[in-house]
Amino acid sequence: MSYATDSIVSRIEWCRRQRVHAHADSELEEWRAEEEGLRDALLISKHANEYRHGQSGAFERYVMGLQDGEALIRIALRSPKK
Repeated sequence: MSYATDSIVSRIEWCRRQRVHAHADSELEEWRAEEEGLRDALLISKHANEYRHGQSGAFERYVMGLQDGEALIRIALRSPKK
């Protein structure tokens, strides 16, 4: 499970670095949404309602982050222990 956690944390940090280069408020919000989706996957939480009625791009990025994080966790749980 450590691999999944490390991977998700690395991707959260990558999203934060990408926010620095955002050229528009909408792009900034999309990076924040993806980061929150990843964090929610890690913490088994859901904040989808906060994005559902906002910009469609932000909601899609939230869902992408959440699904990617959940997939990393599922893979880690299925992997044989070393």
